[in-house]
Amino acid sequence: MTVRAPTADPAPLSGTPPRWRVLSWQLIGLALILAVWWLVTDVLKLYPPYVFPSPRAVWTEVSYGLWGTGPQDGKLLSAIGGSLRRVLTGYGIAVVLGAVVGLLMGAWLPLRATLGAYLTGIQSVPSIAFVPFAILFFGLNERAVLFVVVLEGFIPVALAVSGALLNVPPALRVAGRTLGARGLSLTTGVLLPAALPNVLTGLRTAWSFAWRALVGGELLISGVASIGEQLEVGRATANVALVLATIIIIGIIGGVFDALLRGVEGRVRRDYGLEVPR
Repeated sequence: MTVRAPTADPAPLSGTPPRWRVLSWQLIGLALILAVWWLVTDVLKLYPPYVFPSPRAVWTEVSYGLWGTGPQDGKLLSAIGGSLRRVLTGYGIAVVLGAVVGLLMGAWLPLRATLGAYLTGIQSVPSIAFVPFAILFFGLNERAVLFVVVLEGFIPVALAVSGALLNVPPALRVAGRTLGARGLSLTTGVLLPAALPNVLTGLRTAWSFAWRALVGGELLISGVASIGEQLEVGRATANVALVLATIIIIGIIGGVFDALLRGVEGRVRRDYGLEVPR
């Protein structure tokens, strides 16, 4: 009787299509959206241009704002630079503060039971609700926007770090203590590395919260180059094409940074054996 060695199944796991296939689906979807948009605006003309502009009109605003000449010459590029500076500053502060507070909550039950519950409740409040308080407290300036960004990014990081530490398998805690790790050395040397995949998920969530909070805060802060100001300029001048162009750029920037963080998260998860390479 001969025994055959098992052979690897060349077919990919269900639910994990190759990246090129996912990209092709996304490109096809984008093409369909643009085709329907063009059909509604340029062919069927279901709406007047000042209500729902065509893709060409929106692209004109983008080109004017980024590298062309016209009413918005260079203003959109300057707005993107200013907004990125603010959000990266606020996000960096939020990550540091959130990591420290999350470590403390994960290590100390009374703090987790009190502050953790408060942060969970505050997280349910929309970021735009904090903008009036920030303006009254800090004034109508960039510090008010930075406060909202830090607050919205800090809470997800703190909760993610605390929750990730609590979800570390007990066997790792026992192994760490057996090897002599105690207190801070146990947390930083054993628990935190084991919790890293879940922490990265929290960092990605914090980015989306911070990015949305930034745009909401900038809508009410005038006189500074920002993406929110471009939205307000489009509203004030009834330039729907500029509003749509700015919204699209907001989505692209947010998606690019989310994809970068998702790539780091996926790499770590594969290194930890939590995902199969595609």
